[in-house]
Amino acid sequence: MLVCSGPKELLESALIDGDHPARPAGVGPRGGEDAVRDHLIVLGVALVAVLAATPLARSISLAVGAVDHPGGRRVHTTPTPRLGGIAIFAGILAGIAAASRLETFDGVFATTSDPQAIILASFVIVVLGLVDDIRGVSPPAKLAGQILAAGTLVLFGVSMRYVYIPGEIGTVSLSPDLGALLTIVAIVAMINTVNLVDGLDGLAAGIVCIAATALLAYVHLGAEDGTLGLATQGGAGLATSPELLFAAVIGACLGFLVFNFHPASVFMGDTGAMLLGMLLAAAGVTAIGGVVVPRGSDFAALSIPVLVPVLVLAVPFFDTTWTILRRLRSGRAVFSPDKKHLHHRLIEIGHSHRRAVLIMYYWSALLAFVAVAVGLLPLPVVLAVLVGGVGLAGAVALTSRVLRRRRAAPVDATGDFVRFFTKSAPQTPKTGSDQRKRP
Repeated sequence: MLVCSGPKELLESALIDGDHPARPAGVGPRGGEDAVRDHLIVLGVALVAVLAATPLARSISLAVGAVDHPGGRRVHTTPTPRLGGIAIFAGILAGIAAASRLETFDGVFATTSDPQAIILASFVIVVLGLVDDIRGVSPPAKLAGQILAAGTLVLFGVSMRYVYIPGEIGTVSLSPDLGALLTIVAIVAMINTVNLVDGLDGLAAGIVCIAATALLAYVHLGAEDGTLGLATQGGAGLATSPELLFAAVIGACLGFLVFNFHPASVFMGDTGAMLLGMLLAAAGVTAIGGVVVPRGSDFAALSIPVLVPVLVLAVPFFDTTWTILRRLRSGRAVFSPDKKHLHHRLIEIGHSHRRAVLIMYYWSALLAFVAVAVGLLPLPVVLAVLVGGVGLAGAVALTSRVLRRRRAAPVDATGDFVRFFTKSAPQTPKTGSDQRKRP
């Protein structure tokens, strides 16, 4: 492991003819509006492919008996097919195929094996997920399959190479062995995080869509204004493989939400959840793990290479960490299912299924885009947005609670007024009538 004290050596090694930064692997020409158009094409193709493939996935689920029935820890009330991950896989393949025909991504396919690595690793994870959704797989076997998929990505070059530590330490260049180990751990962690959060209709697809959108904005804008370092992005004029993958993931998630939002007509199953987790991790590792020298402030630099993927998925990561600690404390197996996840607790305290999902969306979006904005916007602006977002959530929660109480126990306006100023309830009329007591 090599520790560099500053950006000078890395910048010098990235220069060609002493003038221009070297074009890294996995990038291609970026053409302003044309690049945005091409990203939208990838997104749209993935979306349409999922829309077309999901009915077929439902039919396959019914044919092989891969159906989730109500009961136990499940919150749905009708039998629901669970092989929707097949449709998500089809959407990702369609998005990559479309990108291979677009000039913006020429460099991605010409100078890197990232697309091939993603396709092969996705095939491994989909096969594992299908076996699990149809027949069931033990936790150790599932973990072994996840490590195999992550190892496939590393074998094709998808690996963390640098870690930037603000201050005197600077950029740490990871050895291949350490980079591979950290990459596998990160990918497996992300796979299981998304898998564990998939407990309500539309929850996993929506949160992954939010995370991919935030990371796509971060990578694209950071590459254009020089916030990111040279190893992965190379500066303005370059398109990257993470952008391709994020665009395809966004389209696939949006298309699947048409069928998966409450009430869902199909579930993604472990096939879709593990696939989305792996894709998000692979793109994040490629984008963040190749950053040489972030060019923002020390605070922004700390968040850019190390914490952005965690902060973007802060809600599911927190839920997963708390779930693991809770199960270990109670002596239960880490992979044992229960109904004590954050989204389950939201329903327990009175929120509807849709409202619980929307609350998770809101907090995920707020934290994701704040995490991204730290590296791109002035810190006071980011803090103002965070405080405003938290305040808005608190005001809405308080208003909703008051309205629910009033609907449950309506009182007259005079009683509210008296209680507000006197802190005591107004006198209630006696049960008997004075007229009845008269002779």
